[in-house]
Amino acid sequence: MYSYRKSLKSDISDELINTYLLRPIAGLIVWALYHTPVTANQVTIASTIAGLVATFFYLKGTSEAFIVAGLLITLKDLLDSADGQLARAKQQNGRVGRFLDSIGDFVVDAAVFSAIGWILYQSDGNWWMLLLALLGFVGISLRVSYHVFYQVNFLHLQKQFADNRISEEIREEDLKKGGFEIVLQRIFQCIYGWQDRLMERVDRWSYGGNFRRAQENESRDSSEGSSREPFQRYKEWYSDISSLRISGLLGFGTEFFLLMLCSVLNRLELYLYLNIFLMNGILILSLLYRRFVLLKYLKEMKY
Repeated sequence: MYSYRKSLKSDISDELINTYLLRPIAGLIVWALYHTPVTANQVTIASTIAGLVATFFYLKGTSEAFIVAGLLITLKDLLDSADGQLARAKQQNGRVGRFLDSIGDFVVDAAVFSAIGWILYQSDGNWWMLLLALLGFVGISLRVSYHVFYQVNFLHLQKQFADNRISEEIREEDLKKGGFEIVLQRIFQCIYGWQDRLMERVDRWSYGGNFRRAQENESRDSSEGSSREPFQRYKEWYSDISSLRISGLLGFGTEFFLLMLCSVLNRLELYLYLNIFLMNGILILSLLYRRFVLLKYLKEMKY
């Protein structure tokens, strides 16, 4: 029987706009599809198609087409929420879907930002818009990776959704499976592998360079004084609600909602500026909070 609550990941680590707007609407889509043969991976493909069709409308260059494109971006985002919710509701969680979703997001982002940069350049011949679009594409990719890094770490602490690894290096067990999954994983690694490694370095910088992961501490007896403190800090570091709320503003839900609004208002150049300055400002705020507020708090804690 379909349960909306069981189809969700976590309100704490999710984006606020997802929790209170997108996921409830996506839940209606999941409810309609739950008793049909439609799979989560098919919804993922539909989400990617919606994003690519939005690109076509952006390239038309008219205000009416921009409105349609913005609405299609919202449809893409709703389907992007619905695929995961449907997978959890139908217990269709799998690594193929995880890779297919992320690769589709990258393809759509590359197409949409290329189209936006090109149409703005065509409108006034300002090459600066091409550069802004490129910076916007790189920025959204890294910010979403940052958000996902902390979300996945938090979910692992809750012992949820272990299919989504913190880092997706190809392991011996992956090679044994072979087939379509390993092909998608190799593509995923080309796109996101360096981003995952960058996020780990950023995380170590935020903690001051001396952080020990739980994988090292879980194998020890947590009752020993020598291991309890770093393990407790580990849990606090990845489950701090304020940190998760801030980084939760950097996912696709918030990003695409801004894009939709600016598309409807025919202000695509405004979206690029918001992308670069507002969203990167939130990223900097998140980094500073972890480095100078959360870290100080954890060092002062007595376990």
